[in-house]
Amino acid sequence: MKDISGKTVSILGCGWLGLPLAEHLLAHPAGFSVKGSTTTPEKLALLASRGIDPHHLSFTPSPQGEHVEAFFESESLVVDIPPRLSKQGEEFHPQQLEHIVRLVEKSPIKNIIYLSSTSVYPALNRLVTEEDVRQPDESASPALVKAEQQMASLRADRHVTILRCGGLMGYDRIPGKYVKGQKNLTTGSVPVNYVHRDDVIALIARILEDNEVTDSTFNVVAPFHPTRREVYEASCAQFGWESPTFLPTAPNESFKIVVGDKVCSSYDFSFRFPNPLHFYYTQAQSVTEPKA
Repeated sequence: MKDISGKTVSILGCGWLGLPLAEHLLAHPAGFSVKGSTTTPEKLALLASRGIDPHHLSFTPSPQGEHVEAFFESESLVVDIPPRLSKQGEEFHPQQLEHIVRLVEKSPIKNIIYLSSTSVYPALNRLVTEEDVRQPDESASPALVKAEQQMASLRADRHVTILRCGGLMGYDRIPGKYVKGQKNLTTGSVPVNYVHRDDVIALIARILEDNEVTDSTFNVVAPFHPTRREVYEASCAQFGWESPTFLPTAPNESFKIVVGDKVCSSYDFSFRFPNPLHFYYTQAQSVTEPKA
């Protein structure tokens, strides 16, 4: 494969997470160069203004855009494209990944980080770890596990780390904003599996900085799991919104508590925001939010 000097990272999907990740890497002492993709032509100038090499690129599920191969001329690749399984159909995202894998196979990319989701886990009414879902038939989201397997197929020649992220929160993604004033909500006693955006960015930077992309799958979830009711009420109180009301807890209400200890021990990583009751939020919409 072609030798790529320096630390060049291609971020597929410069949206709510991808763009601040790109900015973080550009400011990093390790001296990263960053290529970033967007599905929206109007966002190219914004990416360029932040020092990112911009690329108009989408997978529908086949690749659409100019100079597609040039985007994959990097040392490392971060794949951050939302699966949207219900909107596009179960097989759409795995098909996207098939095309991405083919492009990576022809590229000099050595390291891949794929952002998956803890939605792969069914509600098992207990603590769950990475070992609980290895195959699609074990998963609450079989198509997402198929997508993970597509990326893992590259491990024969490259390093692939899969990050199963909890519900991404922080900044203007405020849990209470989506339920303020609502009545008779259910599942208020269910524990949340959230993670702050800043912690996901810090972890990805740690992995890339140390060149420690490993052939492993990790849960990325804040270590504390308050209930939905506690989280909704706390964020509503913070911003002066009317808290939602809840129906009594149903018997045998299903839940899962996703354990993220493995990633902390593997990378000596500590969460800046370990408790979703104390995540940093702001009502101001971030200007670093182009559509991916």
